[in-house]
Amino acid sequence: MMNSKKLLSAILTGMLLISSLLPCYAATTQDKINDEKAAKERTESSLDDTKSRINSLQSLKNESEAYLTELNAQLEELKNTLEQLQKDFEAKQEELEKVQKELAEAKKQEAKQYEDMKLRIQFMYEKSSIDYLDMLLSSDSLTDFLNRADNISQISEYDRQMLKEYQETKEKIKEKQAQVKVEQAAIEALQEDSAEKQGEVEEIVASTYNQISEYAGDLQDAASEEAALLSKISQQEASINGLLKQAKDEEAAAAAKAKAEAQARAKAEEDAKVTVKEETPEQSAEVIPEDTGGSEDTDDTADYETPSSDASDEETAQEEVQDEPESENSESGSSNQGTYLGTFKLTAYCSCSSCCGSWSGGPTASGAMPSAGRTVAMGGVSFGTKLLINGNVYTVEDRGTAYGHVDIYMGSHSQALSFGLQYAEVYQLN
Repeated sequence: MMNSKKLLSAILTGMLLISSLLPCYAATTQDKINDEKAAKERTESSLDDTKSRINSLQSLKNESEAYLTELNAQLEELKNTLEQLQKDFEAKQEELEKVQKELAEAKKQEAKQYEDMKLRIQFMYEKSSIDYLDMLLSSDSLTDFLNRADNISQISEYDRQMLKEYQETKEKIKEKQAQVKVEQAAIEALQEDSAEKQGEVEEIVASTYNQISEYAGDLQDAASEEAALLSKISQQEASINGLLKQAKDEEAAAAAKAKAEAQARAKAEEDAKVTVKEETPEQSAEVIPEDTGGSEDTDDTADYETPSSDASDEETAQEEVQDEPESENSESGSSNQGTYLGTFKLTAYCSCSSCCGSWSGGPTASGAMPSAGRTVAMGGVSFGTKLLINGNVYTVEDRGTAYGHVDIYMGSHSQALSFGLQYAEVYQLN
């Protein structure tokens, strides 16, 4: 009897010691999960900052590229303007040369007219007025006289008219020459202004191009940083999923161990009570005189004079023994259903933009098109893993949730909303 009690006490003490140790392991794993999640949050914060910087750089780069396009258009316009000014300058140069030729011709005509006038003047001065009078008086008739007088007058008028025309022509040519020179000077000034402006724009273009190159380099560095952060987040997610799986495995192991310990405790209690029943009254009577002391006698007597309590414990032990086959059947049933993973959180989603965002209507992360009743999303396991949930077999074909959280694909958004949040035992079939 005493040996049985000691054995039972040792078993219970061991169970308490083990049960006190189990939470330490769970707490350690949970601490690791919390640390990894905190590290992942910091990495995601850095990723958000990097993405914000990328957006800012991209915006600046786009603005610079638009400005560069505008500058290139200005350069093209300036180039065309300079080409037109060059053509205009060349045309004015030709016009100036033409005017200069006309002026030269006019000067030649002036010289000829001047020589002709000198001859006529010399003739008129060399002839006396009597000769003119004799010429007029020797006329055969009045008509002839008038004609001769008119001819003399016309010659004088012609000389005066020619002199006037020459002077006018000469003035016009001089004015035109001056005008052409003014226009040519204006064209030269425009050419200088356009060339100067073109130089300024070219400098701005070079500066803008260098700025765009810097933005492109910064964007490339930021993109590399983003890729590194995404890779780090992926590794952290894998680490978190591994820790979550470890926690679930520890939870399942603890549950199985607690179950086994409960069965062992029930069996030990049953064995102890069977031993008490098999003891004879003579053995009990022999034990009583050995104990001295009122309180100890009272305690021992109480141990034997409480049949109702023993009967109650015996009934409880029998009930637990009767329950053991069911528990064993359940354990074997679980193994038949696959590897027990634990109680997981269940949600649902569909392929709409509210659930999938930019991936709406596209394939899953595994590349397969999602199918209601087959596709689920969960991290921590490989694609193609079969999960048994509430009697239905699903295939992991998508990501988006951590290990321990299964997102079940539905055919419509209303079905996904109706599913809500649930919890269920999950088994892995492969």
